Amino acid sequence: MSPSADTIAGNPGAVKSGITSVHVNTDRTQIKDGNLYSTYTYDNATVSKSADGKYEVTPTSTDYEFKVDLTVPKTGLMLVGLGGNNGTTLAAAVAANRHNIKFNTKNGEIEPNYFGSVTQASTIKLGVDKDGKDVYAPFSEVLPMLHPNDFVLGGWDISSLNLSDAMKRAKVLEYDLQRQVAKHLQPITPMKSVYYPDFIAANQGERADNVIEGTDKWAHVEHIRKDIREFKEKNGLDKVIVLWTANTERYANLIDGVNDTADNLLKSIKESHEEIAPSTVFAVASILEGVPYINGSPQNTFVPGCIELAEREGAYIGGDDFKSGQTKLKSVLAQFLVDAGIKPLSVASYNHLGNNDGFNLSAPQQFRSKEISKASVIDDMIESNQLLYNDKNGNSVDHCIVIKYVPAVGDSKVAMDEYHSELMLGGHNTISIHNVCEDSLLATPLIIDLVIMAEFLSRVSYKKKGEEGDFQKFHSVLSFLSYWLKAPLTRPGFDAVNGLNKQRAALENLMRALIGLKPNNDMKLEERCL
Repeated sequence: MSPSADTIAGNPGAVKSGITSVHVNTDRTQIKDGNLYSTYTYDNATVSKSADGKYEVTPTSTDYEFKVDLTVPKTGLMLVGLGGNNGTTLAAAVAANRHNIKFNTKNGEIEPNYFGSVTQASTIKLGVDKDGKDVYAPFSEVLPMLHPNDFVLGGWDISSLNLSDAMKRAKVLEYDLQRQVAKHLQPITPMKSVYYPDFIAANQGERADNVIEGTDKWAHVEHIRKDIREFKEKNGLDKVIVLWTANTERYANLIDGVNDTADNLLKSIKESHEEIAPSTVFAVASILEGVPYINGSPQNTFVPGCIELAEREGAYIGGDDFKSGQTKLKSVLAQFLVDAGIKPLSVASYNHLGNNDGFNLSAPQQFRSKEISKASVIDDMIESNQLLYNDKNGNSVDHCIVIKYVPAVGDSKVAMDEYHSELMLGGHNTISIHNVCEDSLLATPLIIDLVIMAEFLSRVSYKKKGEEGDFQKFHSVLSFLSYWLKAPLTRPGFDAVNGLNKQRAALENLMRALIGLKPNNDMKLEERCL
């Protein structure tokens, strides 16, 4: 049963969640008791390298059984930073799409859409038709998924402005759209949020008129937990997802005995330790409520103790930092250069923007959080090619990142990148890119996708074929969400994958496995073999 559209302003139309259009003729799947069961053979290989440089490769295979709950639950999305640029843009986008609000710009009439969203505006290759041509289906119609029109929105903000006034303050959307969606956003007022001035820039203080009183951080955790429970009950929700889209915080210091284990973290919160950040308070509250929590900013919300707590409680977490413009392009271009056998020597990245995100990032400690998340994006690509990067010829890339606050450009973020690379025989190649993007209109679709996929992944379970016992959930760290994140959080002990194409392939091949298909195959033997 799909969720009802109890949303921003009542129930204006039919529920859109759970629509599918793909049926696979296979004996690898069956539907039983509202669940889709599938079998899948995961093929890989283990590799060892001898002292003389020879590779010994042993193919491996593991048979899995997957189970997907086909019921799309009525889901609430609670944003931390609801009244910010991203929160108000998301609320306006949902209202416009739900009510089919068309609006005018100087270029003419615009119909509402969710362009920029993988789940809503991209496709997945299924196979080929009788003539050998590739056939693609909408991403959202392969398996039952939540639709953003059915989001039930709420959340917290340190500013008390209702979402209509906050939308005007953000200066992201066209005037005619703001005018028409205002009546849908005006009734929404953020709940009081957690505010520790030491963690965000001092220039944010004038906004902070809507904060939870006191300095007892454990009381703040309990306050947030109560907010989540009441929001869920009030709206008749089956599930809630919490996502941080508030200001970038400074990095929390990692201290043994404070945030290194789950028990120490909980103890430190109860003692209101100064290195417990607001984002970690929200994360812990969500974990203890069994609610998925996603960090869309670059700070180290998920200190080791927080990850351990999520594992212990069986709660889902994902992060860090929305990957929207410059870094997304970098995760494609750097991979292309390295895969082409071209050696990037330096990557210089410059940004300036004029929205509140830029204002907050103008403070050194907050910028440092962003610099760290942006810097790691090419690490695994360097490690993948020992022919280009080694002790003899150099095994690193000079990677410089600059962010400046320029109020005049508003939400239009300007990014300039230079990739300087070495070619054969001492030659060099320089690629310069100038990119102007409307920041919140790129980030908001990422929120949509992160929420939809986190909800979907929470309905997937597995076990190795032949094993006794119940199906298991995925590991608490949802690394399948890496496609949308600059500094992907991974299960402790595992390396992050940053290459965008690899991240997308993992998503597609998971979807294919769940419906009984093997991984994508582009060998095109229909053409190349007689």
